[in-house]
Amino acid sequence: MLTRRIFVSTAGAIVASPAIIGRPAAAQTTVTLRSTDIHPDGYPTIDAVKFMGQLLEQRTSGRIKINVFHSAQLGQERDTIDQTRFGVIDMNRINMAPFNNLIASTNIPSLPFIFRSVAHMRNVMDGAIGDSILNDFSAHGLVGLAFYDSGSRSFYNSKRPITTPADMRGMKIRVQQSDMFVALVQALGANATPMPFGEVFTSLQTGVIDGAENNWPSYESTRHFEVAKFYSLSEHSLSPEVLVMSKRSFDRFNAADQALVRAAAKESVAKMRELWDAREKASEAKVRAGGAVINTLEKQPFIDAMKPVYDRFVTDAKMKELVARIQALT
Repeated sequence: MLTRRIFVSTAGAIVASPAIIGRPAAAQTTVTLRSTDIHPDGYPTIDAVKFMGQLLEQRTSGRIKINVFHSAQLGQERDTIDQTRFGVIDMNRINMAPFNNLIASTNIPSLPFIFRSVAHMRNVMDGAIGDSILNDFSAHGLVGLAFYDSGSRSFYNSKRPITTPADMRGMKIRVQQSDMFVALVQALGANATPMPFGEVFTSLQTGVIDGAENNWPSYESTRHFEVAKFYSLSEHSLSPEVLVMSKRSFDRFNAADQALVRAAAKESVAKMRELWDAREKASEAKVRAGGAVINTLEKQPFIDAMKPVYDRFVTDAKMKELVARIQALT
């Protein structure tokens, strides 16, 4: 019996190919998924998704491939969320913060100082708590595939070292477009300025903002350290990033292929972390060699200042339970 498989490609074209039921998978239509990321080519998240694509291509004899669009070629993070929900973009590596106002549970790993260490964060996000948060994406047209590391985020600015919250008073600090990150910076006495990541360098250079907050690789790869040389190790956030897929795109696959996609995404996490750990060390060395002024600080006053943030964003029983479970894990 001859049938025809109809598949809508990511470019919007309808591809029809005859297939005999029971014919090997290699004879089926080739699907190339479009994946987006704001980071430059060679960044750990980019290479991790490419690695995922290699796994899928090998395991499907070339039927499923991934084309990674780096450097915000398809838009800034917030701009690409709806495109992914509607299937215009198939996959998206995106920071947790832009989801905070859409998916309540994503606020929990975004909370300041919620994780005690990188090992603690990985243990939480690799387990049942992480799976629970990934499941919450399904109600919003997305399939949560995996969490990637985003390092420890610290404050940097063009004015002075930050050693106490008082040093931040009055500073204009760029934050992600997230109510939580606005509240975090405001709790420290600074003026939060939400803006897309791609606008930060020019805004620092021209004095539109005084500073921002991010991890070592982002601070280095964007050359922010050249225009904001004071990097203060607050390490206020260890929030991971998330790899999601459009539910519309995911649902076009049969159950076996869906399982392959999920497995490849999970396996890409180990690759990402291997690349991330090496990149983080290299970026820190480059920043230090480039003349940035690095200082440590006493974290407890910053932690104490976060109570209003927790009071505002940890409001219902489910969220309070998640916080308690995270804090109880080693």
